[in-house]
Amino acid sequence: MESVGRIYFYALPIVILAALAEGLVLARAGRAAYDWRAFLCSVADAVGRRLLGFVPIGLATPVFALAYEHRVATIDLDGPLAMLGLFVGLEFFYYWYHRVSHRVRWFWATHAVHHSPNELNLSAAFRLGWTGRITGVTIFFTPLALLGFHPAAVLTAFALNLLYQFWLHATWIPRLGWLEFVFNTPSHHRVHHARNLAYLDANYGGVLIVFDRLFGTFVAERETEPCDYGLITRVTSYNPVYIAFHAWIDLGRDLLAARSLREVTGYLFGPPGWRPDGRGLTTRNLRQAAVTPMPAE
Repeated sequence: MESVGRIYFYALPIVILAALAEGLVLARAGRAAYDWRAFLCSVADAVGRRLLGFVPIGLATPVFALAYEHRVATIDLDGPLAMLGLFVGLEFFYYWYHRVSHRVRWFWATHAVHHSPNELNLSAAFRLGWTGRITGVTIFFTPLALLGFHPAAVLTAFALNLLYQFWLHATWIPRLGWLEFVFNTPSHHRVHHARNLAYLDANYGGVLIVFDRLFGTFVAERETEPCDYGLITRVTSYNPVYIAFHAWIDLGRDLLAARSLREVTGYLFGPPGWRPDGRGLTTRNLRQAAVTPMPAE
């Protein structure tokens, strides 16, 4: 997995410097008060995640290895067709990984960190949380190893996919014409990060937007409805440790209060906001009640 480590090693300082430059330009332009404390939280999150990368194993690592050991073929990346197959395959499974990360609380507990900034900018791109390896997110990509792609190639492609998404977090990039029909763009990703009721749970693609269009989760950005960023219940803390674990703390509190196996299962694997009485702050409940997102605590 050395190639993945090298990508993160060289990319991290570059993206941090790019986010810093964006902040300086936006602050100088006077478009809005740039949140430098949030920027520093994102940097702390990225550095902490890099340090935790030295942990030798994740929850899904043995499954990944087992899948490749029992692969149905061996696919070498020695031609354009193999590379295209890996790219499209990774996009497909990334879509489902990302969608499940919004719909299953066990995975959302990590992914919520990425959606915690209350304004969208390039620094939000590298605020990704510290517990992804614990939740086993790479389990979603094991079919690629089973098909015959080497795990190192899959994880390298995943890292490059995430690197592509860095520029999607810029709010100053306009719509990009015909590219919007095929590729994930800043406009599409602004919708993904918005807490507006009309925008919730949409636009899960990585590089492409075609799977959102195919599976009915695409929502276009509307000029009449500006994006409001952050979580349904805003995180107002600037403590990177709290930001990394706040969703886990909430989950633990709910599990301790659970009174049945059904409730335990619902809290762990139901959608974020699930409650036994059906009155939680799930996307479905919010839309049924036609209420607006909750204000900050």
